[in-house]
Amino acid sequence: MDFRKESKSFAKDLVAMFTLLFIVFSFWYQPFKIPSESMVPTLLVGDFLLVDKQCYGYTNDSFRMWQKTLPLPKFSKRYFASKKPQYGDVIVFHNPKDGNKNYIKRLIGMPGDKVQLKAGIVYINDKPCKIVETDTYSLMSKGDYKIFKKYIETLPNGYEHTFIKYVPFGQGVLDNTDVYVVPDGHYFVMGDNRDNSSDSRVLETCGFIPNEHVMGQAKYLFFSSGCKWYQIFDWLFSIRFERIFTRIK
Repeated sequence: MDFRKESKSFAKDLVAMFTLLFIVFSFWYQPFKIPSESMVPTLLVGDFLLVDKQCYGYTNDSFRMWQKTLPLPKFSKRYFASKKPQYGDVIVFHNPKDGNKNYIKRLIGMPGDKVQLKAGIVYINDKPCKIVETDTYSLMSKGDYKIFKKYIETLPNGYEHTFIKYVPFGQGVLDNTDVYVVPDGHYFVMGDNRDNSSDSRVLETCGFIPNEHVMGQAKYLFFSSGCKWYQIFDWLFSIRFERIFTRIK
């Protein structure tokens, strides 16, 4: 056995594998892990999902690795888009207002829309979004067991999605807001956990999302676990098998 020859072959295979992964993650689907409870019940802490980067087309922030945008020439517009963002899409975006982190939220307002919350109800262009209470939702959050109320909200395009609320309508910190006029080329986003989400309602830490900062649409869950990586003996029992290979709605 020629050790040097085998080592070179292994090195070539390793480079080829990482090159392939780099191409896939750069141009098609990029993995993303859910770090917070802001999108519960749609997305849970420990969910691993795939972000479709091609659907909206490419900008500089489409090419982000480990919270860093690759140093490429500045794009003047999006390229190769197959669709535009729509009401209800769950999007991943670069947020320079919070340490250049990647955020994930639901698209609620389009460019030119007027968005306002009155007593916890979302108004878009002066029309309230219809909501229907459906059930309760339990969640262990920071050591406390909480019971939320679960609702289905209908957006202007007819898209229905689920959100939860812990504080009674009108009593949440962000339940009553001024009118937000979404600038051209920007979007208004919110978390599905309405009382625990820093989103476009908070202009200082998130605000309106520029189109060029949108990385892509969250499409599929490919893994989900309720434990930390170092909790080795809990790995198998914490896997949420029912969530694996499901589409994000």
